[in-house]
Amino acid sequence: MLKTDKTLAQLRDHIDDVDGQLIQLLKLRNELTSQVGEVKSQTGMPIYVPSRESEMIAARREQAESIGLSPDLAEDVLRRVIRDSYRSQHTNYRCINPSINKVVIIGGAGALGKVFVTLFEQSDYSVTSLEKNDWARADEIFTGADLVIVAVPIKLTVSVIEGLSTLPKECILADITSVKDQPLQAMLKVHQGPVVGLHPMFGPDSPGMIKQVVVVCHGREPDKYEWLLEQMRTWGAVLHESSSKEHDSAMAFIQVMRHFSTFVYGQHLKEEDPSLASLLMFSSPIYRLELAMVGRLFAQAPELYADIIFNNAESLALLKRFHARFGEALKLIEEVDKASFVNQFNETKQWFGDYAEQCLIDSKQLLLKADDSQLLRKTQRK
Repeated sequence: MLKTDKTLAQLRDHIDDVDGQLIQLLKLRNELTSQVGEVKSQTGMPIYVPSRESEMIAARREQAESIGLSPDLAEDVLRRVIRDSYRSQHTNYRCINPSINKVVIIGGAGALGKVFVTLFEQSDYSVTSLEKNDWARADEIFTGADLVIVAVPIKLTVSVIEGLSTLPKECILADITSVKDQPLQAMLKVHQGPVVGLHPMFGPDSPGMIKQVVVVCHGREPDKYEWLLEQMRTWGAVLHESSSKEHDSAMAFIQVMRHFSTFVYGQHLKEEDPSLASLLMFSSPIYRLELAMVGRLFAQAPELYADIIFNNAESLALLKRFHARFGEALKLIEEVDKASFVNQFNETKQWFGDYAEQCLIDSKQLLLKADDSQLLRKTQRK
């Protein structure tokens, strides 16, 4: 027994030594990626280059397999390291258009507005925020502005835009609201210069735009705001062009239906009042993760989700159709019609096609990562 204990202690010492070497190597890698970030900031190269990342991961997977190490382990570690380098090593970006005199962000003190203020400042633009107490000086603030971005809550966006009739003629007017058609039409009506609608598909807790999608809805004179799109690419964003109507239609499914369903699920739990601790105790990792997504919604501002759900023109009709289909599915249970349930299940499975199988694979990998975190551990709630 003593010999076993001694052997185990020696092995643990070796593991500690190797772990220490890993930490030193990670530090060295951070120093190198920091230098890469400096070069990119000087040349204007995008922070995120998908082809470079894919090639790097593929090479390391091949190397791992050749020496008998799990390629999945190598990829998991490398992706985590890469993510950290993106977020921590890039605090300065190249200014794509140094001729810009002033950027004004209406609502720059807000959650998402702050993200844009920081990014513009990190690119050496002169940035001014205009808040609700500054409207008496609005004309003064807008003087000399080359870009004005509206970053206010959805319910205020159109009314704020309608008050922007005194912007400089060549100024670019943009908004970053999650509803696009009404704000875009309002901007085109009130301002005769360049106009573009933007929807950053990330929340204010994001450290920046690296690997984040930004939807671009063109308005007027796109050549005048091409530098802005290139600036976002330099920040690491992936741009997706869309019409405003196509965007809003997609958001009805992506945001409205999901948020509303989650709201109803959470409300139902509250009314039924089961023990949350018991639910978590009896849940497998996938159900804990799903419950975490419900809890995530209710940890945030209700006004945000109310605006998203209530301000999309397609919301009510879509949710009514969803409600009707829920009722039809419930009727199958009432009639104990398992055959129809299976038939409808298979029809929907066919509609998803290969994507369903890919989701199964991806979700397994996601669960393995989540199971190592605090997310799937027992709740401390009594």
